[in-house]
Amino acid sequence: MKKGILLLLLVSFVIGCKPKQNVTNTRLDKSSQVLVKGTWTISSVTYPGSDYIKVTSFDIADSKCFVGSTWKFISNNNKGEMALNNSSCTNFTSPITWFINDNGNFVMKIINETKAKKVAEGYILTVANQTETSFQLIDKANVGGKSIDVVYQFQKN
Repeated sequence: MKKGILLLLLVSFVIGCKPKQNVTNTRLDKSSQVLVKGTWTISSVTYPGSDYIKVTSFDIADSKCFVGSTWKFISNNNKGEMALNNSSCTNFTSPITWFINDNGNFVMKIINETKAKKVAEGYILTVANQTETSFQLIDKANVGGKSIDVVYQFQKN
């Protein structure tokens, strides 16, 4: 009986100490997701305030290799695909899972050969300047101890 009460108190303590809000809020912003639905191309990658830096994007390739890449977003199941096809870079294609949460964050996992539920890490970017034909994803990169924005400009195909 004492073990049962002790276990109940321990469980209550653990549940009571959980944080109130997750940074990557999983409540979906459905209207933003519907606007992203379809096939898109990255028309430019910029670093406001500095164009003379080199950033590796998504642990895949130099950020400039993403110019011309094709992205497909399916909003009803949060799946899609990205394909790097810049002639000066190594080609890369991978399925992705994604969603846009109520905080305006674009949360993405690159799947490769693994099932989505087994991929524990992903990327969180900010959605900005969203219209029916274009939007931006803004990532943060650490360059020389400073945080800079990396802006991916998407155009609808």
